[in-house]
Amino acid sequence: MPDTLSRSELIARLALSLPSVPAPQVGEAVKSLLEAMAGSLAAGQRIEIRGFGSFSLHCLPAGLVRNPRTGEAVAVGRRDRVHFKPGQDLRNRVAKAKA
Repeated sequence: MPDTLSRSELIARLALSLPSVPAPQVGEAVKSLLEAMAGSLAAGQRIEIRGFGSFSLHCLPAGLVRNPRTGEAVAVGRRDRVHFKPGQDLRNRVAKAKA
C-alpha cells in the first residue's frame, strides 16, 4: 500500500467499490466534497465528520520568526492553520491496523 493516496487514486478506488456509479460522477462528487470543505474552512467554520474527525482553524498570532539559514529575525503576520483531530473510531481503526 502506498504512503500517500492522490485524489485520482481515491476516485479510482471509490469507482471500483461503487460499480453502479459512473467514474466521472464519482470524480465530481469527490471534487464537490473537497470544495465544500475548503469553502467552509475559508469561511471560518468547523467541520465535523462523525466517526472520522474534525477540521478547524487554529490562529497563529503575528510575531517574529527566525530564518534557519541566516538566523535573521523576520516579522510574520497573523495566519490560520488547518488542524485535524481524528475521531475515536478512526483512532481505534488505525490502532488495530498497526497491531
